[in-house]
Amino acid sequence: MGIKPKRTIRAVLFANEENGLRGGLAYAKHAEVYKERIVFALESDAGGFTPRGFFTNAKAEIRKKIESWLPLFKNYGVYYLIEGSGGADISPLEPLGTVLAGLAPDSQRYFDLHHAANDVFEAVSKRELELGAVNMAALVWLVSEYGLF
Repeated sequence: MGIKPKRTIRAVLFANEENGLRGGLAYAKHAEVYKERIVFALESDAGGFTPRGFFTNAKAEIRKKIESWLPLFKNYGVYYLIEGSGGADISPLEPLGTVLAGLAPDSQRYFDLHHAANDVFEAVSKRELELGAVNMAALVWLVSEYGLF
């Protein structure tokens, strides 16, 4: 399509969240050692359900900028930005000054699946997962194109 982001975008898959955060810690350490400035990190760790909003630890001025983009998400069912963190895997980036965010899906069925015997890929709604992915991609693209500062 010939589309190039204005800023670098990385997709990182972490491992070992529930047994020591080793993936997230290693990524943060790498960024620190190589003096990489990671401006924004977005995680999805609240279930693969219909997206409703985003969590963020962003300060007021940055939060205001992200909130100004919310009208672009309304047609996809995303209506709010709430204070919070992005999730465990990206939390080691916070001391480096990284703005953290997380996808906030509808949580009504979270514990119907989470760490249960039926917590398998086949139980995930393809449509809900795609809606989450499209909203996350849109937010990352907006941060890439317009920055946070």
